[in-house]
Formats: sequence, C-alpha cells, structure tokens
Amino acid sequence: MENTVGLTKDVGWQIGVSRTLPHPPEEVWSFLTSPPGLSLWLGPGATLTPEKGARYDTDDGTTGEVRSFRPGDRLRVTWQPPGWSHDSTVQVVVRPAAGGTSVRFHQERLADVDERAAQREHWRRVLEAIEAALSDG
Repeated sequence: MENTVGLTKDVGWQIGVSRTLPHPPEEVWSFLTSPPGLSLWLGPGATLTPEKGARYDTDDGTTGEVRSFRPGDRLRVTWQPPGWSHDSTVQVVVRPAAGGTSVRFHQERLADVDERAAQREHWRRVLEAIEAALSDG
C-alpha cells in the first residue's frame, strides 16, 4: 500500500511543521516579518508588501505573491523556488503558547511524497534557524 500521509483531496500533498519558541508572540512576529526573518523562511533578499496580490522575489530566484496578511497572526504566500515547475502555498502562523510562542509553517500543493519529505526537512531547518536567530538577538 502506498503511503498517502499528507495527501489531501483538495490541495494535493501538504506538510505542517511547528515549534514553540521561548519568546513573546510580538517579538516572534516582528522578527518573521523583518528582512532578516524573511530571509530565513522565504529566501535571501525577500521583502514583502503586506497586501494581497503583492509580488516578491528573492536573491536565489524564488518567486511568489502575498495571498493574505493578518498582522501578528498569519501570513500566506505562494512560493516557487528555482527549478520547481509549480508553485505551492506557504502559511506561517504565530500563536501564544505555554512557555512562549508556537510558530507553524504549513505548505500545500506539493508535487509528491518526495517533495513533501524534502519540505518537512526544509521547514525543520528553518525553525531551527529562527530559534537560533531569536536567541542570539
């Protein structure tokens, strides 16, 4: 039997990765939407205009557009790195949690189980980098 964990009827393959960081939600949100934070999760050189439909691109050629932006809560963008034949949708959600703030990355419209596995590792590394940057700051 094929492994179909993460396969949905509506958005194809998806992945969610989260971590609780020992920092207040306002600090985490501020960092995630700052140039250094955007560079860690969206890509180097990323800048976002917080309005629906605003396009962005990164230094490495990743492109996309803002789908929704709710300050202090969530940000949803399309995301297509170089070499991908399709875009996906990435959402980052920030929530108060015991001991700090829960940060969750959710990505949908992935091509297949292999891309899903690769993105799971990608978002885990991103969360580690975010945690390290906040701890150093």
